[in-house]
Amino acid sequence: MDLPHFPPFCLARLLRNTFRPRQGERVCILIDLPDPDLAKGWAFLDNEGFSIQRHAHDSFYNVLHGGVMAELGLTGGEFFAYEETGGSNLDLPDRAVAPDGTERSLERDVYPNYDIILCISTHSATAPLTALAKRHGFRGATLHGVNDIILRSGLAVDYNEVSLVTERLRLALTRADWFEIDFKLGDDTHTLRLECSQGEAQKSHGICLADEPDVANLPAGEVYFVPTGGNGAFPMQYADGTLGLQQVTGGSITRVTLIRGDQAVIDAHNAKLADDPVTGELGELGFGTQVLPVSGRDIQDEKILGTMHVATGRSDHLGGDLTPDKFAKAQNATHDDILFSPSKTPDITVSEVRMQRDGGSIVVLENYKPAEHLLRAIG
Repeated sequence: MDLPHFPPFCLARLLRNTFRPRQGERVCILIDLPDPDLAKGWAFLDNEGFSIQRHAHDSFYNVLHGGVMAELGLTGGEFFAYEETGGSNLDLPDRAVAPDGTERSLERDVYPNYDIILCISTHSATAPLTALAKRHGFRGATLHGVNDIILRSGLAVDYNEVSLVTERLRLALTRADWFEIDFKLGDDTHTLRLECSQGEAQKSHGICLADEPDVANLPAGEVYFVPTGGNGAFPMQYADGTLGLQQVTGGSITRVTLIRGDQAVIDAHNAKLADDPVTGELGELGFGTQVLPVSGRDIQDEKILGTMHVATGRSDHLGGDLTPDKFAKAQNATHDDILFSPSKTPDITVSEVRMQRDGGSIVVLENYKPAEHLLRAIG
């Protein structure tokens, strides 16, 4: 895929723009594997199924040691693997394995001893690493799902420019009373209203400076809210293509009905909601702010201008109060983004998103395109 309008991926530029690293800061790389012992002797590199982890080795570890650490004045450069969590934003296990076969405790040996931690994984680790950063004082970046397109586009941009545009869009959306989202599926339109109670919008903009422990989710480029409530309904596409109508009451999905596909998928979701109701809590409303190609990975595709997403579950890393201890089962304490975009949900159109603010209703998205209000903000 030719991406002529993006510069080549440059790890030094990415680290410089995101972290402004100081002389002598220690950096390391984390990956996840089904069995962390596959890190011994770099055994995982012989398995074509670990493309994300290979990028961690080839595009990050090798490049760090090929001159980037010297260029930026960084030290360390160690590489560790932990066991896959099995879900988005679940807490990380403590055991880690290095390529030389030594075992480490992430809690004792890694988090307290590194200034910059890059987590390149299958499943997102943003929520747990954000909490750990605040406890141990490091900065980090989560880059789950990295592929060739992301390297050549979403990770090749100048995050100083992304930050400026994202801030303009944040100001255009902040302090909203609520958002109403119209979802068109066939001849039916379903509307979800999410309350924001005039709260400040937040932004993911790819900058994580040295004055405060934090974790950047890369590729970045979104404005988001933690809703204070919500009611209505919206269609959701499951992994197997099944479509279900999510009924929302009091800010949570309370029941799902089948639109099309496998009733067993819907039954399983309803059973989970009944067993652990907080799994249905809507913990995020997000809007993409970048002009990027579709990568096939939500981590980038939800950052594309014109798309929007809602998320269920854990929200403490976004400023919400839904922490892992509030779930009935630890394995349910995920944060799961539900992306709506022409590529991800071709049968579902977000026909309009309206913002209520300052006593008036303002259209912000129309058919996956930014409306005049956002276009004016970008300038």
